[in-house]
Amino acid sequence: MIKKLILKGSFILALLTLASCSKNQIISNINIGTHGNNELKIQIDVTTNDQAQVYAEYWSDKEGNQNKMTSPISNSGLKHSLVLCNIIPETDYSFQLVTVQGGNKQTSKVYNFKSRKLPEWLQKQFKANCPKPELLPENFKKGFLLLAKRETPGTAYIVDYKGNLRWYHTLEGTGFKVVHFTKDQTILSILGTNDEPTSYGSEILEINLQGDTLTHIKKGEGDLKQVLHHEIIKKSANEIVALTVEQKIIDLTSIGGKKQDTINGDGILILDKKGKQLWKWSVFDDLDPFKDKNLLKTKKDWTHANSLSYDTDGNFLISFYNNGQIWKINAKTGKVIWKLGKDGTMKMAPDTNFSQAHAAHIDQEGSLLFFDNGVDIKESSVFALKVDEKSNSVKLDFHIKLPKDIYNDRMGSAYMINKDLFLVCCSKRHITVLTNKKGILLWALESEIPPYRTIFIPKEKLKPFLLN
Repeated sequence: MIKKLILKGSFILALLTLASCSKNQIISNINIGTHGNNELKIQIDVTTNDQAQVYAEYWSDKEGNQNKMTSPISNSGLKHSLVLCNIIPETDYSFQLVTVQGGNKQTSKVYNFKSRKLPEWLQKQFKANCPKPELLPENFKKGFLLLAKRETPGTAYIVDYKGNLRWYHTLEGTGFKVVHFTKDQTILSILGTNDEPTSYGSEILEINLQGDTLTHIKKGEGDLKQVLHHEIIKKSANEIVALTVEQKIIDLTSIGGKKQDTINGDGILILDKKGKQLWKWSVFDDLDPFKDKNLLKTKKDWTHANSLSYDTDGNFLISFYNNGQIWKINAKTGKVIWKLGKDGTMKMAPDTNFSQAHAAHIDQEGSLLFFDNGVDIKESSVFALKVDEKSNSVKLDFHIKLPKDIYNDRMGSAYMINKDLFLVCCSKRHITVLTNKKGILLWALESEIPPYRTIFIPKEKLKPFLLN
């Protein structure tokens, strides 16, 4: 009988082969190893000699069994694969297997293994800098951050505030162009190759935190005919919403173009998980390209939508980089309700003018929050605006000017941690910061990758997969 197992390879190693070694007489065999060559996921394959469900209770020896974690329970059968998450590198762990038959539970004896250290390429991905940890709020310390690598091999990362890698998932052949953490505790993403532009892709992938594929739709399958870009979210368990590239063939000979010229605009597409189109909208439904005096220069990327979210009333908020606007669109009719920004339909107070919005959404205080690249003034910032649809006007809630040395002219995001602190991603600077409303930085995370966004995930949304 093996008392302790140190994992020596990505293959599965036999731990036990005799049921007599366990208090649980239903179990006939146990194998243990890494799951999908991932050092932070341990897979336990269990064979039972009768129909049963199985799950594992596990804990680090340092923390003790008062902080038990539990794997998902398997379906009833004879063969069971359990995946343990929240594994810390180079740490001793203990686990017990619990079998369930007709409501009756049997618990095995305690087994042990030791996790390996991370491979070299993962050890120096992130570096946190926090001079005064006591100034950080508890919800931030207990929460996690989601980032992704867009180049192949694509990797999605979840890290803690200390810069420790707590979860990752790697793909060969494609990059994670855009990732979104869903309320179902899944990672929904747009995938693309290195040949596709930075935030553009042609596949939809949804995985759970065990790494199982839940949804995978490729361009050309079902009703997905368009290139995807910049945003993917879930409306419901069966509805996926994404930004798309919408192309229109137009005769541009009157302005010096071709008779059959292509204009690349933007659209919104809602699909079910099988790839069936449920709803569609195009920017061409509202805008006339010929009103753009620079159309011959902008036609390859006319409006460049870069974020999509839901307002509190269920309608869409969409931001555009190239025209410096944020629109609200009726999610049923597709009619544009208002346009906010340069040459928009909303009355803007002088202190609400911005350059290019990214990650526009409604924050916990009801304000329209977004990252402003600030290309016009070469200074990035965070805006929160109060939108009054009755008076058709916009007033400033607050404006955070970021230090000029982290000016970020493309990409980026800003999310509220509490009413005073904000998580801001300056993608091209390879840095994510925690700032107060005065623009004073309390914390920073340097990353080897340039993340398109950095998304905060509260601890309670990751239970029971990740625990501090």
